[in-house]
Amino acid sequence: MNPISACSIMFFDRTPDEAIALAVETGLAGIEWRVSDDGPGAGTDVFTDNRCTIGFAEVAALADRCRRSDVEVVGLDTYVECGDLNEARRAAAAAAEAGVPWFRFRAPWRDGMPWGEHADRARRFVDDLQGIVSGFDVRALLELHQRSICPSASLAQRIVAGADPALVGVIYDAGNLLVEGYEDHGTAVELLGEHLAHVHVKNARWVPAEAGKPWELRWSRMDDGVLDVGSLRTALHRGGYDGWLSLEDFTADLPPEAALKVGLQVLHAAEPAVVNP
Repeated sequence: MNPISACSIMFFDRTPDEAIALAVETGLAGIEWRVSDDGPGAGTDVFTDNRCTIGFAEVAALADRCRRSDVEVVGLDTYVECGDLNEARRAAAAAAEAGVPWFRFRAPWRDGMPWGEHADRARRFVDDLQGIVSGFDVRALLELHQRSICPSASLAQRIVAGADPALVGVIYDAGNLLVEGYEDHGTAVELLGEHLAHVHVKNARWVPAEAGKPWELRWSRMDDGVLDVGSLRTALHRGGYDGWLSLEDFTADLPPEAALKVGLQVLHAAEPAVVNP
């Protein structure tokens, strides 16, 4: 049903070529690549020292190496911030040159400014994005993310509702929704409609904090957390979503290769048995 890919950010201790080899070894159909001017790190940390990171100038050559290995380049996990039109043009140009269908952009982060003011700014940016991506024949995808003004499907839809879904869509990040923004998956899929363009999957669990403080949500392995993968996959199927499921496992409980294998097992085991929606 849904093809399965992985986000390169989870392979923080691997080079891009080692990540491609791992994809081939495990039968992974595609990879979406973390693209950042910060360049690759030494490989000690997912977020701040990530070895599996490429620059804009490397995208086309890496996409060619992926295809020679029968690994699809699913999209570009760029860090285009709301309002940054120059970075959006760079991302669109890199995606188009490499034959990659989309790049990611991010909603404004909550900073004390009223939500409505941030939303107006984000809608203007989406309007500008449509003009940019239409010239490159790629899409721009807004990722649901905690602590942004779009942590949920319903809030994201208020930003992209007027946009052409062929140009601007939404990344439904089921793991981020565990931190903030969770709505019933079926409802969320219905609300997003044609703007639902891609799905990220990761897991998290609540752990006790020190006495007198709230419990903490920490990233966990795919088979040990709050996310109901079965209900997620069923809701996507019933909503007619036949696109990619992309693992983005941030767990510290397993090394990346083991996390990938567990994630694949969990996703395959949760494949909906229903035939008709």
